[in-house]
Amino acid sequence: MQQEQAFRHHLRRAGKKPHVVDALVEHVHLFEDHLNAAGEASLDDIQTEALAAHAAQLSASERKKRMRTLGLYYHFTGDDDLADTAIAFRRGEVGKTRRPFKLARFQNVDPDVIAGLEAAGVATVEDMLASGKTPADRAALASRTGVAPEMVLELVKLSDLARLFAVKGVRARLYYEAGLETPAQLAEQDPDELREELLAFVERTGFNGMAPLPRELDGTIANAKTLPQVVT
Repeated sequence: MQQEQAFRHHLRRAGKKPHVVDALVEHVHLFEDHLNAAGEASLDDIQTEALAAHAAQLSASERKKRMRTLGLYYHFTGDDDLADTAIAFRRGEVGKTRRPFKLARFQNVDPDVIAGLEAAGVATVEDMLASGKTPADRAALASRTGVAPEMVLELVKLSDLARLFAVKGVRARLYYEAGLETPAQLAEQDPDELREELLAFVERTGFNGMAPLPRELDGTIANAKTLPQVVT
């Protein structure tokens, strides 16, 4: 953590005792270790989904403590999006503060396809699911936008996967490319077996991303079991 000394000074000025400062800094280092292990960007150059993936691996008690720390840290660095996300996870209010996830953030999507959909008012995963739930909806959307029907279906499936906790641009693409195109398919998987399959898939294909760590995958599969079906 490049800003460790400045962060320590900030905490001390806020009245934190030395042992509390040490504990808070250690939580930030643990998050940094998680990012390194997952092949993510640096601590100060991440997207909110990386923070969500970390939260998914933690027990409820640990999540509350560590997200409090990361909220403090990202308020200190001035990154309000990350700070607000951490605080939302700490409070268990993720659904209340979730920002719309744009289709353009899915890995490997043609910008011309995104432009065509956005021109028709379909810019986020919520828009995509609302406009493409059924075969008839998808056919109408393809006709209206000029986007190929198979591309419409692909983006609907990616958007469906993105309903899962901590599954966004890279994770949704990984599951989709590995043949797990719906939350229902993920719900049927054994976590240990699936992790081995995903590790092999990433190695075999050179996929631009890492396989999920075990606790993240456990959480994703558990979440998939709870999601209602919205796409037909």
